[in-house]
Amino acid sequence: MSQSQLDPSGILQTAFSFWSSKVLLTAVEFGVFTRLAGRKLTGDELGAELGLHPRGIADFFDALVAMKFLQREGDGVSAKYHNTPEAELFLDEKSPRYVGGILIMLNARLFKFWHDLPEALRTGKPQNEVKHGQKGIFEELYADLPKLEQFMGAMTGLSRINFEALAEKFDFSKYQTLCDVGGATGLLSIEVAKRHGHLKCTSFDLPPVEPIAQKHIVSAGLDGRVSTAVGDFFKDPLPKADVITMGMILHDWNLEKKMHLIRAAYEALPPGGALVAIEALIDDARRENVQGLMMSLNMLIEFGDAFDYTGADFKKWCSEVGFKRFEVIHLAGPSSAAIAYK
Repeated sequence: MSQSQLDPSGILQTAFSFWSSKVLLTAVEFGVFTRLAGRKLTGDELGAELGLHPRGIADFFDALVAMKFLQREGDGVSAKYHNTPEAELFLDEKSPRYVGGILIMLNARLFKFWHDLPEALRTGKPQNEVKHGQKGIFEELYADLPKLEQFMGAMTGLSRINFEALAEKFDFSKYQTLCDVGGATGLLSIEVAKRHGHLKCTSFDLPPVEPIAQKHIVSAGLDGRVSTAVGDFFKDPLPKADVITMGMILHDWNLEKKMHLIRAAYEALPPGGALVAIEALIDDARRENVQGLMMSLNMLIEFGDAFDYTGADFKKWCSEVGFKRFEVIHLAGPSSAAIAYK
């Protein structure tokens, strides 16, 4: 291919992508999509509700139209803006399928921390609150119940899609019990229990989390089949179950702690039992799953020595512990379930 046929547009699109990211994150922070839920407003009307200066109104909302997050009827000052179907479902904070919580966190925390990616790559050290002499994110959250509940709510929208896919795609028919390790709000246990009436599920997490999980379980009407258990998965044995799940848990830790959790799961499972790890699993060749690789860089930013991994990595670690059979099931988007059978 000659030089005249080569095109720099892909390079430039990626280089400028933080512009479009910041526009979307700001729109979620301002509550644009929640304000527009079920409504059509002119730019001036919406801008006034959000307290925006007139200079940026048309550019901001029309950028969201061009990016396919808003729709617009008409042109000029009388044109009316409204949500796309996707924005109405996923970005209105009153929607049960809201994913904006994680976008709020991206904007409030990670956008600025990722500015220090060069330093993370040179030092291997976290670039989050710890770098600035503050408590780590988990330490901070677990000391403040309202903050903890808000954080877990933020993660819920992102997790639900994967947990629903797991409940549909994994064969639970041969199992009677499930324990979700690091179960947070109990969402995985709830989604699986909804679809598999024979299963008894346990959501296992630290003591401060238990009342949050219990509230969600009762709200789902599943307190007869989903229970909670408390403990520290680095200090206490895991509850025994036929299936042990870890949703976005293993990638938070270095290899030594990953291996501790895999061993703990092996010890808690019966012969034939399954360990299921849900992550933005990196493809084995490390060439395709951009989100998985970016997530691993984010673990560097957050924790330093934590990292994401491939299905082949998972198989190797689990084999060392004694697991005999393995598979990977694609769930949704960049996420998959890596499964090891005892």
